[in-house]
Amino acid sequence: MIPAHGGRLVDRLVRSEERERVTKQLGSLPKFQLNEREASDLELIATGGFSPLEGFLNESDYVSVRDRMRLSNDLPWSLPVTLAVKPGDKAKYQPGQDLALVDVDGKVLGSMHVEDVYQVDHKTEAEQVLRTNDAAHPGVEYLQSITNTYLGGRISMVERRAHTQFMDFRLDPKETRVLFKHKGWKRVVAFQTRNPIHRAHEYIQKCALEMVDGLLVHPLMGKTKGDDIPEDIRFECYNALLGQYFPKERVAMSIFPAAMRYAGPREAIFHALVRKNFGCTHFIVGRDHAGVGNYYGTYDAQLIFDEFEPGEIGITPMLFEHAFFDLKSGAMGTDKTCPPAEEKGQRVFLSGTKVREMLSNGESPPAEFTRPEIAQILMKSMTPKS
Repeated sequence: MIPAHGGRLVDRLVRSEERERVTKQLGSLPKFQLNEREASDLELIATGGFSPLEGFLNESDYVSVRDRMRLSNDLPWSLPVTLAVKPGDKAKYQPGQDLALVDVDGKVLGSMHVEDVYQVDHKTEAEQVLRTNDAAHPGVEYLQSITNTYLGGRISMVERRAHTQFMDFRLDPKETRVLFKHKGWKRVVAFQTRNPIHRAHEYIQKCALEMVDGLLVHPLMGKTKGDDIPEDIRFECYNALLGQYFPKERVAMSIFPAAMRYAGPREAIFHALVRKNFGCTHFIVGRDHAGVGNYYGTYDAQLIFDEFEPGEIGITPMLFEHAFFDLKSGAMGTDKTCPPAEEKGQRVFLSGTKVREMLSNGESPPAEFTRPEIAQILMKSMTPKS
């Protein structure tokens, strides 16, 4: 099976037989409250999803990732995974200190050994990582909501966050690897989404599936922006589509509990590296992957893979053009597979943004946009509840 990024799948989970003792010890440590993104990052570091990271980035790794898309040891890594102190708390922390990491309700999730306390420039981080300083960008908005003092250090996790949904679909990297082995899949393609799967998604998934043994639909279910379709509705859509329009023996679904950064090209690299840790050998990159608004070019998220030498990323990107429904042929296609349109309106272009727009106007997405079962679920979700 494909090795984890860096060669070893990180495991920072405290074993069950030690959990009670360790949790009691953490009760005497200073408490550090994590926000939603930081809590999901903690979980993914601990379970190996963010291998080779064993904690939140120290200053040297942070600067190297920000400026070069590499850790200080030169291993490719495209997004900073950081922990910001709360306003007014800068003086509380110093290297060598141990902290108890807690959620918003004060529940102890894990611990951190502080190795580094350092200052950052959020303007520089936004320009380098997000390619913009526009406050309307959700990633810039996040940076403006936190302090510019970061803590770096190794973590351990004693308790997961209190998840209540999709419990049968929350597979750690070790578990997806066992699943693929059980199914006999050697070549596995991952599909990242934060939207319901529409016809364009389905088309590129099935094209990819022709070339591999299995497809992992890996929807991001962490923190997203407020106007994204709620996760429970999206999950219902995924289940309906996969259950009726895909061969069950060649498709699996698992929840990806990360927060969305909306970092476009850089996040495409990040998403690919993380899916390698989950055991995938291939990764689908379509139009404007992880983009938002008009901040990134249509295929910037594909072009960025050319900035690395072959083999450095270690997972094969499968690059797809903007898919559309061609009314003349009555089928999905791209510029690579369809002749030029003979008249205006012959091609129906699909996007999650367009679907959300139609739903907000009370319009049911047509069959050229999405399957009827999915349209029905989406329309039902927009009906006011008594």
